[in-house]
Amino acid sequence: MDRLDSAASGNGDVAGSGGPLRWLESQKNRLIVLTFLAGLAMFLPLISNNYVLEVMTNVWFYVMLCLGLNIVVGYAGLLDLGYAAFFAVGAYTTGILTSHFGVNFWLTIPAAVLFSICAGVIIGGPTLRLRSDYLAIVTLGFGEIVRIIARNLEITGGASGLIGIEKRSLFGFEISQISHFYYVFLLLACLACFVSYRLQHSRLGRAWQYVREDEDAAEAMGIDRVAIKLYAYVIGAIFGGVAGCFFAAKMTAISPETFMFQQSVLILLGVVLGGMGKIPGVIIGAFALVLFPEVFRDLGSSRIL
Repeated sequence: MDRLDSAASGNGDVAGSGGPLRWLESQKNRLIVLTFLAGLAMFLPLISNNYVLEVMTNVWFYVMLCLGLNIVVGYAGLLDLGYAAFFAVGAYTTGILTSHFGVNFWLTIPAAVLFSICAGVIIGGPTLRLRSDYLAIVTLGFGEIVRIIARNLEITGGASGLIGIEKRSLFGFEISQISHFYYVFLLLACLACFVSYRLQHSRLGRAWQYVREDEDAAEAMGIDRVAIKLYAYVIGAIFGGVAGCFFAAKMTAISPETFMFQQSVLILLGVVLGGMGKIPGVIIGAFALVLFPEVFRDLGSSRIL
């Protein structure tokens, strides 16, 4: 009995030790935390230097990319090793249309979305009947094919890439300073979070979950697993394409080396670090992905890790 009492007491201590986590279970308390973090993010440009803003802009950029890949990997359970290809499609669409044809930057966004959807269908349609390692190998090859094509075509600038991408302006206000891009990428990250949340709690999100857990059982329930997977690829491709648009606008120059296999691995790492399928975890993973190399910048060997 004494042992049982002590065990019960120990379990009570363990439960009590989860106080802060239990405090966050309340929707009201979560709203307080989110409001505080949103206020901090909004006022950060007023209290930080350009270096901090540059780093945080990269954080919001990777939040968007990681959330896009999370739809494919976390929600639908598809291992994608070529996600940088969709990022490249969006960036090169904007770069080509603005630098070669003089199209207004904002008009390139729908075009980038359209081309990203096409890329998602092209890679998804023929390959989504594959599973696990075979699918990963095909997506890896697709990512490399896109990069090699970009490296060898004249319209993409070849190995040198594209330069002179149009400066952005909105209602006559030029978006050029790092603080401007900080707010743009913060808004994009918030939109990506909202869309991801709505998708996760939709009928489509539940179908993704069924397919991820057991494809055969999902198909027996009447779910078209190929179509459901294709939706995941296409929506994830849109996230990557839009992120690529604004990346090209921010950098005003792009090259094929930006979209190497390592970039896909980094984005996947951000998804895995925080926990696949969990939006807060993916955000934390994106933060770690960008902030850790900066924290250990003085240690060259640590930056490689």
